[in-house]
Amino acid sequence: MEQTSLKITEIFHSLQGESSTVGLPTVFVRLTGCPLRCHYCDTEYAFYGGERKTLTQILDEVAVFATPRVCVTGGEPLAQKSCLELLTALCDRGYAVSLETAGALSVADVDPRVVKVMDLKTPASGEAHRNLYDNLSLLQTTDQIKFVICDRQDYEWARLKLDELSLPERVGEILFSPSHGSLQGKELAEWILEDRLPVRFQLQLHKLLWNDTPGH
Repeated sequence: MEQTSLKITEIFHSLQGESSTVGLPTVFVRLTGCPLRCHYCDTEYAFYGGERKTLTQILDEVAVFATPRVCVTGGEPLAQKSCLELLTALCDRGYAVSLETAGALSVADVDPRVVKVMDLKTPASGEAHRNLYDNLSLLQTTDQIKFVICDRQDYEWARLKLDELSLPERVGEILFSPSHGSLQGKELAEWILEDRLPVRFQLQLHKLLWNDTPGH
């Protein structure tokens, strides 16, 4: 039987720029392809191309960095079915594994050891209609939900979703991030404080350090 393979855009070592592990050294495995087209996407270079690599090749490349944390991202990693096998293989090797997913594809078969960082797409993303709300019942208290906020309308939408969907009771953390270039971080921070929301404000650390340079 031919060994499992996936299309890979890049594998690199950097600091985690988002989520509850922000600032920690992490190996990123960026899979190629995404069925969404969010207006603010900063990884359009991962939509096409990539290099097909076997599972063994991917695991060997990750091991070179000798780093305990691995983040599988994209694009949309779950668009490749073999992503599930990759996630399990990484967990089996003892890595602390996280998955960054847009929330439009089912997470039902994701290894329970993986920390899922799942977007809920806001109206300004242009893809809010793709949110798969069935995923919410599959999340664990170790998982995280992320909102990328572009404007005040996005913020009000996200604020309502917190209550409507009982999000604070479903996951470990809820992340509010200003869309880079669309909303000032200070403005979002002040809204959160004014409304006393139970969320983690975050800036995209990798953008502050390296802008949108691939490999960071």
